[in-house]
Amino acid sequence: MNKNQKIAQCFSPAAFIHDTEENYQAIEKLICEQGIGGLTFFHSRHSAAANFEKRTESLKSEGTFEKLIELINRYQASSKIPLLISIDGEYGLAMRVEKTPQYPFAITLGAVKKDSEKWVEEVGFRMGMDMKRSGIHLNLAPCADVNTNPENPVIGYRSFGNQTEKVASLSFAAYLGMKKAGIGACLKHFPGHGDTAVDSHLGLPILHKSKAELKAEELLPFQFGIDQGVEMIMVGHLAVPALTGGKNIPASISRDLITDLLKREMGFKGLVISDALNMKAVADLYPEPGELEWQAFHAGNDILCFSDHVQEGIEKIAQNASDAEVNVVFEKVMDLKRRLGIREGKPIKVPSFDWEIHSQLQKDLAKNYVSVISGKIDTANLPTLGNGGKLAYREFFNQSPSTFSQELNLLPIPIEQAEKMILAVFVPSHKPLNQFGMNQAVLDEIQHLAKNKPCILIHFGNPLALQQLGNLDDFEAVICAYQGFEETQHVVANTLGF
Repeated sequence: MNKNQKIAQCFSPAAFIHDTEENYQAIEKLICEQGIGGLTFFHSRHSAAANFEKRTESLKSEGTFEKLIELINRYQASSKIPLLISIDGEYGLAMRVEKTPQYPFAITLGAVKKDSEKWVEEVGFRMGMDMKRSGIHLNLAPCADVNTNPENPVIGYRSFGNQTEKVASLSFAAYLGMKKAGIGACLKHFPGHGDTAVDSHLGLPILHKSKAELKAEELLPFQFGIDQGVEMIMVGHLAVPALTGGKNIPASISRDLITDLLKREMGFKGLVISDALNMKAVADLYPEPGELEWQAFHAGNDILCFSDHVQEGIEKIAQNASDAEVNVVFEKVMDLKRRLGIREGKPIKVPSFDWEIHSQLQKDLAKNYVSVISGKIDTANLPTLGNGGKLAYREFFNQSPSTFSQELNLLPIPIEQAEKMILAVFVPSHKPLNQFGMNQAVLDEIQHLAKNKPCILIHFGNPLALQQLGNLDDFEAVICAYQGFEETQHVVANTLGF
């Protein structure tokens, strides 16, 4: 292989499941003419950086999973060297593909009380098996970010929490589970995106901390993973001036951060993958096509994710990098392909999922994370009040009556007649923008009820959204359910004695 062909193996541009035939052919052309090493799949151009909740509001695309398998087969057939197929599926295929198993968010798994590492590893394994059967070799997850900023617009629910040691152990457990399933995984977003207030999809977050502070918090989960033998780390688009001689340069294109700190000082010997190179934090820095790709390669990235200028990037790297540098990176990528068993084979068939087994896992997990976080629940008294027509129920931000309301099966009674109320809040968004999607008038109504009658609050959603509900001491008790899965709703009903 010549130099350009070796460099091409570092590229993993975006492939969109829902796209035009013209764009599908453009990817095939990229595979045939440039000889790229892999593809990173997204649902559609509209949702490339969005997650499942965003997509369900705006896109109605049928047959996404079948289309994904069809495209993987089609693109693999076009490539002389089998492609490394990756996806960003932090909570499973469902982050990008409808009607596939969705697993709990990292923040939910961070609340698992008993045997948390064992359960998180099991979730990683199940997610990994779903992907492996679907022709995917690499999951660009989990997040090893310590979410110490509750207003963080981009990490939040994607982190295992704000406790450094817990994030370190659980992110490694998730990584280990995926590895056991036979797929690749990576800790992200080095050097740590948890204490930022800017979304790097839109701008450059800057982390003003000393190196000592960073080592004690942000860097610790990555160092823990490196010490345990993690084979891949994704570098984020955030600036950390204390580590780059005072310059506000994104980590993803900083040689100081990737080559000097991560590889030399922290001892990382594996592959470094860039965060998406189309993100505004870096994409706007280099208007000349190919220059960003060269800067990312020169900084020490081995795999360039979501490059919009593949051909120009290959040419620029070929002009600037030595043969020795190219050979080292090429061998690392080919070794990864060998280790993940990526070789020419039969086309993938559309796999089926065992939804019963998945549902049982969800129940087992929910029993372990649903928590009474304040007050006490009188499980003997609540059903009695309900049967006597003295317990009222209201739910908020839900489009139709929930499974939870059916489980309680309470008589509809006027609020004035009730001795006690159960208030179920189905938080509309997992992101903090616009108060997690919650209307202020409704929040005022919930707080008014809590001040005027004994109320039990059931919070189905991101626990970071609890701060929008006023003083939690105003409620007789608060149950944090973390997510609105049907299995979780069933567990909460049991927790109340129903």
